[in-house]
Amino acid sequence: MKIFHDLKAISQDFKNAVIIIGNFDGVHKGHQALIQKAKDIAAQDNKTIGILTFEPHPRQLFQPDLSPSRLTPATLKAQKLKEHGIDFLCALEFDWDFASQSADTFVQNILIEGLGAHHIVIGHDFRFGQMRSGNAQTIRDHKLDLTVVEAIEDQSGDIISSSRIRELIKQAEIQKANALLGWDWEIHGEIFKGDQRGRELGYPTANLLLNDTLHPSYGVYATRVQIEGEDEWRKAATNIGIRPMFKVPTAQVEAHILDLPFSEFYGKKLRVQPVEKLRSEAKFDSLDELIAQMDKDCAKAREIL
Repeated sequence: MKIFHDLKAISQDFKNAVIIIGNFDGVHKGHQALIQKAKDIAAQDNKTIGILTFEPHPRQLFQPDLSPSRLTPATLKAQKLKEHGIDFLCALEFDWDFASQSADTFVQNILIEGLGAHHIVIGHDFRFGQMRSGNAQTIRDHKLDLTVVEAIEDQSGDIISSSRIRELIKQAEIQKANALLGWDWEIHGEIFKGDQRGRELGYPTANLLLNDTLHPSYGVYATRVQIEGEDEWRKAATNIGIRPMFKVPTAQVEAHILDLPFSEFYGKKLRVQPVEKLRSEAKFDSLDELIAQMDKDCAKAREIL
C-alpha cells in the first residue's frame, strides 16, 4: 500500500480511483463495510481503491485537552488498512487551515483536482468542510458518483462506532470491543528503559508509553505480546496505568513476559493485546504484599491465557 501525505505527490497511476473518505479510527466492522462496498465498485469498474483520511484525528485539533483517544494511531491504522487490500492511503494534515475550508472547496480541490476521484464512498454520517457543512448532497452537486453506506449494527441492533468501542475499552470490556472491531485491539510502542523496579522485585518488564493511544481501564491484564523480530505471541501479565506504589507521571504499559528469561529489548517495538483485566491498580502496605499479589497475577494470567 502506497502512502501519501500531499496531494501533489499523487501520481497519475493512483488517480481515477474509488475513494473512501473517513477517519477510520479502529478500522472496525463499520469501516470494513465501506471498504467492501468500495471493493465491489472497483472490481466492477476495474479501478484501484484509495482511502482519504486525516492526521491527526480532528478531535485532537478541536479538543486538545481531551485525554488520548486513538484506537489506532497512524501507524497501526495504516497497517490495518493495508491488511484489507487498500491500494493507497492519502493521509492529509488536519490543521486549522484545512478545517476552515468550505465544503465546496474540499470537493473541488481535493476530490476532483487532487485525487481525480472516479467514485466516492462515505458513511451515512460523514460531514466535512467548515462547520461540518458538507454532506452527501454537496458531493452529488459536483456531479461525482457517490455511494453512501448505511450504519452497520451488531447482533443486538446497536450501531457499531469508534466511540462505542472506546467506551468498552475504557470499561475493560475487551472481548466485546474486539467483537465490534473484528480484530484483537492492541497497543503499539517502542520499549524503553524504565526505573527497573520490576527487575528488583523479580518481575522484569518491557515498558512502553501509551502516547496518543486510548487509555484503557487502569489495572493488571492478562495479555499477549509480540516482540519486534519474532513471529511468536508470548503470554504476559501486564500493568497499564500509573503504578500507585511507585507512581509515574504518565500512564504506561509494563509487560512481564511469562516463561522468558530476562533480556534487554530496549528500542525494539512491542505489540500488546489485552485479553482480560485481572484487577485494578492498587497501593500495597509493603513490598512483600505487592510481590505476593504479583505472584497471584501471573498465576491468573497463565490460567486465562
